[in-house]
This record gives sequence, structure tokens and C-alpha cells, in this order.
Amino acid sequence: MATPPRRPTNPMDAAEAVFKPVKKAAPPPPREPSAAPNVRELVSIRIDRAVLEHFQEDGPGWQDRINDALRELVAAKTRG
Repeated sequence: MATPPRRPTNPMDAAEAVFKPVKKAAPPPPREPSAAPNVRELVSIRIDRAVLEHFQEDGPGWQDRINDALRELVAAKTRG
């Protein structure tokens, strides 16, 4: 019985075997809304310095004040 050659007979097949196409990861499943109402979510946003200083002028609780202002805008939009 003859021994097979050490190198593949077709260099193109050998190159394709080395560089197999990479399978893309499946996208994550769509995010479901939180089950508990009024639960806050940690996010990171960019806000103009002047806007941030305005809400921080009154001291602690500035994040709650920003949230309240945004909530009012959303309520006004849904009312029409």
C-alpha cells in the first residue's frame, strides 16, 4: 500500500481548509420589558454641561429631577 503524499495535492483545497469562513454569533434575543412596574434601569447618557449644572444646582437628587422632567415630557406627548 502506497503512503499518501505529505502535502495535499491541491494547494487551493488546503488553503480553503485553513481559512474556513467564520460563523457569526446569533444576535441576542429581543429584550423583554421588565415585569415590575416603575423599576429604574441603569443607563449611561450624554447631557450638555449646562443642562447637568441646572439639575445639580439644588444638590442631591438631581438624577431624580432629570427623571421627573423626562417623565413630564413623555406624559405631555402621550396626552397630545
